[in-house]
Amino acid sequence: MSQLVTARIRSTAAKLGLPHLAESLNQYVERAEEGKLGYLDFLDLVLAEELAVRDDRRFRQGLRLSKLPHHKTLDDYDFSFQPELDPRKVKDLATLSFIEAKANAALLGPPGVGKTHLAVALAVAACRAGFSIYFTTLDDMVRQLKTAEAAGRLTSKLRSYLRPSVLVVDEVGYQPLERAEANLVFQVISKRYEKGSIILTSNKTFSEWGQVFGDEVLATAILDRLLHHCDVIAINGPSYRLKNRLAAIERETDVA
Repeated sequence: MSQLVTARIRSTAAKLGLPHLAESLNQYVERAEEGKLGYLDFLDLVLAEELAVRDDRRFRQGLRLSKLPHHKTLDDYDFSFQPELDPRKVKDLATLSFIEAKANAALLGPPGVGKTHLAVALAVAACRAGFSIYFTTLDDMVRQLKTAEAAGRLTSKLRSYLRPSVLVVDEVGYQPLERAEANLVFQVISKRYEKGSIILTSNKTFSEWGQVFGDEVLATAILDRLLHHCDVIAINGPSYRLKNRLAAIERETDVA
């Protein structure tokens, strides 16, 4: 391929918003020559590579906007440490069919069992598949909504929790809410009902949510919408954090 043609293709690729093609043109040509690719195969190669690059760029941008606390995956989760947890249930969720159906997922259990890890892993998988994600703790969401309401911007702030395909709400139940605060949570859940998915984690059973939300009737209304289409996974095993802390103490003791 002549330098003139190469330069012209690079210029055209840049104008079309295909910077990877402009940078990698010589590599594509070499691969085509080595594989003796025909015109259509060469075009297929270039388009497939550009799509992969664009998908990866979109994925990284999605993770950045998601506010996820980390990007751990299911491969990082030690299922052997939670023998009562059936990995098949989690892997069924990882197919993301519940997100496509605009349904919900709830991960329940005591602190330290890996609820947040699994919630984040499902969110990362969803982001990879092209769904928009937003992560928040329940306390932070309530705080943000209260501040917006006081400033007369509640409707605008609500949209930030309604817009993403998947809203991850972590740590439901760690702090009890006042009724006015619980009503703000109800607005988010009711407006997302059958319009977008929620993945939540909680250290409380659903029977305890009346205490969490300070009102049995309001808690029932929230649960009614949340659980209508919801996969629930309970994790009742030991704490990962306690395991790691005990291991560290044992190492320190051995050294001493």
